[in-house]
Amino acid sequence: MKIYITDGSLESFYTAVFRAYREKDCIITSCADRQLSFDSVTENIAADGEMAGRVRAKLDRTDRYAAGDIDLALRSCSPLKEQTAFEYIRLLVQKNRPVRDMLSLPAVIEMTELIRKVTGEVHKMKGFLRFMETASGAMYAPYSPDNDITDLLAPHFKARMGSQKFAIHDIKRKKAALCDGHGWFMAQVGEAEVYLSEYEKAFECLWKRYYRSVNIKERPHEKQMKGYMPVRYWKFLPEKDGHDPRQ
Repeated sequence: MKIYITDGSLESFYTAVFRAYREKDCIITSCADRQLSFDSVTENIAADGEMAGRVRAKLDRTDRYAAGDIDLALRSCSPLKEQTAFEYIRLLVQKNRPVRDMLSLPAVIEMTELIRKVTGEVHKMKGFLRFMETASGAMYAPYSPDNDITDLLAPHFKARMGSQKFAIHDIKRKKAALCDGHGWFMAQVGEAEVYLSEYEKAFECLWKRYYRSVNIKERPHEKQMKGYMPVRYWKFLPEKDGHDPRQ
């Protein structure tokens, strides 16, 4: 079996699709540490603008929304995302028309599920993301999303926060959306040492005191809390002090 390993970029994926399309039995993945069978042959795929452009042009002729759907699917944390998108492209080319409504087909079902999880997390984080005021006056929001969605969130918060400077930091992928008060851009960032403003420290202290005062130790309600806020987001809540009940 031939395994095409991409570098995780869209252009590398489309290049792999171009190279693999006529293969009957192959896999496209960005997981370089994938366990291989004895008959597997791997090939690392460097992005090729011409090959990628030809695949993208074919998609646009077949379904003008397909490229957007594939971009969303490839943001997923699923290790099968590239293969799912590849099978979806195969189906698109075979049918030569949009296929997203053919929900009885496995490739469409799997693709729809990937997109649903990505867009669902974007929607959740618009409400769950917590900003803190730094000593410089900028707002800082660390988080660790399942999917690669930071640049999808940035326009929403730029519209809401106007000229306010802010940073949305995906600590898992070491990348951030940075806004200087005028526009925003993506950047690779490592560990961030953030100094909070005195106002923020005081506000967090008051919030923790309020949380303790309304919380009744003899009547734990963690099950209800998990319903309101998924556990994986608790470490970013000041009132929880990073507590994860699963640990």
